[in-house]
Amino acid sequence: MPHFVVDCSQEILQIHSEASIIAQLHRVVSASGLFEESDIKIRVHPFATYAVGGEREDFIHVFAWIMQGRSVEQRAALSKAIVGELARMFPLLPRVAANIAEFEQATYFNRAMM
Repeated sequence: MPHFVVDCSQEILQIHSEASIIAQLHRVVSASGLFEESDIKIRVHPFATYAVGGEREDFIHVFAWIMQGRSVEQRAALSKAIVGELARMFPLLPRVAANIAEFEQATYFNRAMM
């Protein structure tokens, strides 16, 4: 925790590699000061088959899941920072978005908690 999953059209990986996207997002997320750097998890999930508005249009969307406890303002600032970095990396890509959802602390469990 936190988890950042980057859904994107496979074609955008011709502009920047998965490793590059992960490195830049890790830098932005870490700079937010909201998480321990060692806890940040990022993965890229490219799609070869997709439709956006019924058309084949390149896109990138970051789905983030974080532990509850951050303010709406902190979550909004993080979304804005993520989209800002991706817009910088992909200046010609019109479909760039991010959203942040929260884990419920009462129902979250991982192996380290055993």
